[in-house]
Amino acid sequence: MAVKLQSYDESSISSLQPQQGIFNPSSYHCSSSTRPKMASSYGARLVVPIDVKKKPREQKLPLHNRWHPDIPPVAEATVGEVFRVEMVDFSGEVSQRNTLPRTSRMPILQFGPIRISDKDGIPAQPGDLLVVEICNLGPLPGDEWGFTATFDRENGGGFLTDHFPCATKAIWYFEGIYAYSPQIPGVRFPGLTHPGIVGTAPSTELLNIWNKRERELEENGVKSLKLCEVVHQRPLASLPSTKGCVLGGIKEGTPEWEKIAVEAARTIPGRENGGNCDIKNLSRGSKVYLPVFIEGANLSTGDMHFSQGDGEIAFCGAIEMSGFLELKCEIIRDGMKEYLTPMGPTPLHVNPIFEIGPVEPRFSEWLVFEGISVDESGKQHYLDATVAYKRAVLNAIDYLSKFGYSKEQSYLLLSCCPCEGRISGIVDAPNAVATLAIPTAIFDQDIRPKTNKVPVGPRIVRTPDVLKCTYDGNLPTTRNPSSAT
Repeated sequence: MAVKLQSYDESSISSLQPQQGIFNPSSYHCSSSTRPKMASSYGARLVVPIDVKKKPREQKLPLHNRWHPDIPPVAEATVGEVFRVEMVDFSGEVSQRNTLPRTSRMPILQFGPIRISDKDGIPAQPGDLLVVEICNLGPLPGDEWGFTATFDRENGGGFLTDHFPCATKAIWYFEGIYAYSPQIPGVRFPGLTHPGIVGTAPSTELLNIWNKRERELEENGVKSLKLCEVVHQRPLASLPSTKGCVLGGIKEGTPEWEKIAVEAARTIPGRENGGNCDIKNLSRGSKVYLPVFIEGANLSTGDMHFSQGDGEIAFCGAIEMSGFLELKCEIIRDGMKEYLTPMGPTPLHVNPIFEIGPVEPRFSEWLVFEGISVDESGKQHYLDATVAYKRAVLNAIDYLSKFGYSKEQSYLLLSCCPCEGRISGIVDAPNAVATLAIPTAIFDQDIRPKTNKVPVGPRIVRTPDVLKCTYDGNLPTTRNPSSAT
């Protein structure tokens, strides 16, 4: 085929006129409401910056580690805009060095609060529903590492603190979407990055409800609750305390600080406002529907995780890291009444709901461990899913020890790898059935049972082991006499 090319000089090009039916940018006109925004207006607006080289109290904006309605917002955001929140790990105190978490309990830092308003400048109101969409998230550039750890039992320990009373730690390094640890060799897996904390500020009434019920639990729970014989985390509740209290822009030592510090709620548990729920599926593309209890909602977030197993059994047991969140909010006016049903004596006794995003790791093969409501002593419990899940986890840890892993390595691994926990049965008395599913693809060896021979002893000794100390506390420890050494 012959193609005729016609050339034009500069003057002839400038004299060309748009032909009918061909788009002419110069003649295109739209109103300000429909005109496309310039490229510079796109992207997330940074509202909470972080310098990872500085300590938490040295950051540009003040941080907080308590819930209270009077903690002032440090930033504002409007519905529909994408804004960016940066954060250090949950404590800002753990390093990559071969040192263990200090023994005094670390507070869980939060970033914000952020006051949310609609496009007319009207802030979110009590009774509204705040929709928080996670548009993007990840580790901060240049800080691509994290850690998984347990505290000493005297400092709260973890889900299995009676079996693992010592402080331990493993460091993880990130390779794009993957993580690996020198202390847990032979394992590599993709992360499902998420914030452990997303929540709104409580009202004074809700704060009083929290403090009353948690104080009653701490004072009477050990004597009145049978589960305390099996799950040994202490204290039962972390009550308000001035020790280590950080209240954002409220200066320590002032009369206002003294008043608020004695009643502000600790950030350790999740509650009606969301908070530290540690739901690993709140990743890219997820939406959280949070109740609003005060004007502006005062949204806070924090506790970034590269990956976490269901339950976060080691307590600071995800892959804890610094990171960023890019969020977008909407307000559903009077949404609490429309969509959330109180599960308690007041309209404040509600819980958030959320949508899972479309992006997460996919695994096709799992090894699943079962547990029932029978504890290590052989005692039968009634439909107790916590006892059942504890037994499932212990079964998995003992099993992995056949493949060269120390029990401390397995404990930390099951706390942070993308394993799936389920309550599989809750009606067939007396046993609840809980399961823990481990994706087999994360290992560099086949961990499935074989028909020819059960592994005897470690086929590959997985060294180096995790960092750990000796336990010299006074609390008793538990060991299943028939478990593997």
